[in-house]
Amino acid sequence: SYRAMSRRLACGDVEGRLEAIFGRVRAIQAKSGRFDMLLCVGNFFGSTSEAEWAEYRTGAKKAPIPTYVLGANNQDTLSYFPDVSGCELAENITYLGRRGVYSGCSGLQIAYLSGTEAQQQPVPAHSFSAKDVAELKTSLLSTPNFRGVDILLTSPWPRDVGTFANSAGEIDTKKCGSKLVSDLAASLKPRYHFAALEKAYYERLPYRNHMVLQETPQHVTRFIALADVGNTSKKKYLYAFSIVPMSSMDPAELVKQPQDVTENPYRKLRKEVPKSKASLSAEEEPACQFFFDLNKHQGKKRPSDGKERGDSQPKQAKKPPQPTGPCWFCLASPEVEKHLVVSIGTHCYLALAKGGLSPDHVLILPIGHYQSVVDLSSEVLEEVTKYKAALKEFFRSKGKRYVLFERNYRSQHLQLQVIPVPLDLCTSEDIKEAFIAQAQEQQIELLEIPEHSDIAQVAQPGMPYFYVELDTGEKLFHRIRGRFPLQFGRCVPA
Repeated sequence: SYRAMSRRLACGDVEGRLEAIFGRVRAIQAKSGRFDMLLCVGNFFGSTSEAEWAEYRTGAKKAPIPTYVLGANNQDTLSYFPDVSGCELAENITYLGRRGVYSGCSGLQIAYLSGTEAQQQPVPAHSFSAKDVAELKTSLLSTPNFRGVDILLTSPWPRDVGTFANSAGEIDTKKCGSKLVSDLAASLKPRYHFAALEKAYYERLPYRNHMVLQETPQHVTRFIALADVGNTSKKKYLYAFSIVPMSSMDPAELVKQPQDVTENPYRKLRKEVPKSKASLSAEEEPACQFFFDLNKHQGKKRPSDGKERGDSQPKQAKKPPQPTGPCWFCLASPEVEKHLVVSIGTHCYLALAKGGLSPDHVLILPIGHYQSVVDLSSEVLEEVTKYKAALKEFFRSKGKRYVLFERNYRSQHLQLQVIPVPLDLCTSEDIKEAFIAQAQEQQIELLEIPEHSDIAQVAQPGMPYFYVELDTGEKLFHRIRGRFPLQFGRCVPA
């Protein structure tokens, strides 16, 4: 395996500064020894390349290392690339081509896609289309036992690469880059993905290529965006790394997960299924029910006019906000105690409670970072409801009923505590009375909410609250206005 290890360099936009990049490579090799190749992403040529390039093209000067470059990203530099399928441009400088896979003699697989995402038809010569991406994917995915590629080279960043990850600085990853590149990266599962064009350096935390506990573990991907060569801000434009080809690696070694691994940023792109018109119109119909108004006297009801909280329209799916620091409950976080995880859905997961009140005390948690039930998007809420129904059925089959509570106070990630109690020990009425009695003792006003209303109708986002729900659908609610005992929910069932 040591013999198969190769040392590579990757660099961002050269923009015709050939003396600068090759001078830097010579200096690195003089200090650190020989590298096998230089991989260039972004704009290799610039508008003022001609004089410097002429010396390399004619052989007066030679690149100090085999150099592989991607094609044009604009009309101005197309003339530098005479053959779309790839060709040698000068001694030691090779244009890889529009798209394809380069396999070195070591067995290292490098997939590449030249140009930027096409914004018009017909597709310009310096752009790629959905068809190019589909064909590149098909050529690789159809190979037997395909596990991924070692390296992926693209000029644009993949759209949304920053989801679940460390900040990309001033670059807004929701708006920058290409969705087609995201799709390509999601399918090709590169171990390293290099990109440029944004004049920024960004080394993303590694992300996983499998769903935890649902799929066989796979290797992680490291996305690295590089700045432009010789930039005045001293942003990193050259990246050195050693890599053993996937084909030569011990499978257990290959799939080792680093401590800081995150969820896959493109997973949601592949899950999105457009809702049918029928299901949308059903959602848009205002529910005919009563809302509970906490500003009026206790117990007063008012009819729904469908305008509450924009109920006439389905709640828009919005991305969960990113945690401000380490979060013990975001599934992508290294802090999560994965051995406690019981089940993972699309938007939520189920885990055993650490220090639970009973061996089957469980938590329903969103995979993304949401603070409370009130903040959940409609699809996450829908999955929470499914988990509740499944738990009710499971616990009833064991002769138990559950009591669920949420404390949205001094907590940064939503935790729905689900505690089973034996059916023959107490009725739902007993449980309610126990909570109300305990609340009165601590001078906490716990109000009953009508059965068909939900928490979002009585609590605004950001408002601290505590609520209890029985598996019959009955609910008790307290709006927290000052201090609140953190152990309140736990001490009642205990």
